[in-house]
Amino acid sequence: MKIIVLTGSYNQKGSTNLLADYFMRGAREAGHVVGMIDTTRLAVRPCVGCLRCGYNGQCASNDEMEKVKGHILSADMIVFATPIYYYGMTAQLKTVLDRFCSFTTPLQKKSMKSALIAVAWNPEDRGFEPLVSQYRAIVQYMHFTDKGMILGRGCGTPDMTAKSQYVRDAYNLGRSLTN
Repeated sequence: MKIIVLTGSYNQKGSTNLLADYFMRGAREAGHVVGMIDTTRLAVRPCVGCLRCGYNGQCASNDEMEKVKGHILSADMIVFATPIYYYGMTAQLKTVLDRFCSFTTPLQKKSMKSALIAVAWNPEDRGFEPLVSQYRAIVQYMHFTDKGMILGRGCGTPDMTAKSQYVRDAYNLGRSLTN
């Protein structure tokens, strides 16, 4: 299976990427091909809602999203990895997600698998509720099959995260995937 991990954290050595790395290691050990796209390093403009694409065509914005689109459409699974910023995913990851508009129809027909990896400093559940709700809505709308969520509570620093159960959980999620 080909897996694409979309990361949304500027901190290359932070908790989000640490868990994404463990997930990818487990998935590779299970025999999957895994790639990562760092959304914070892309020149992608926001969707303007013009619908020129018709949900299945060329986007009016000519930017790096076309390259991302190709990677996503060639994948069997997509993983969203983000820190919690004000009860949701980062703006960079959300911008890329919004641009799925131009290939919604082929994405829905693929019936891809998906997963969510998120981290927050706060150890409480309430910080994750809006993100989890949004993720579940995306899964339903896009006809994805959810393979799991890693919600790293109390992962304020990479050291805190490295000592948590979440590194093992992320690895095990990747390792458990089957075609």
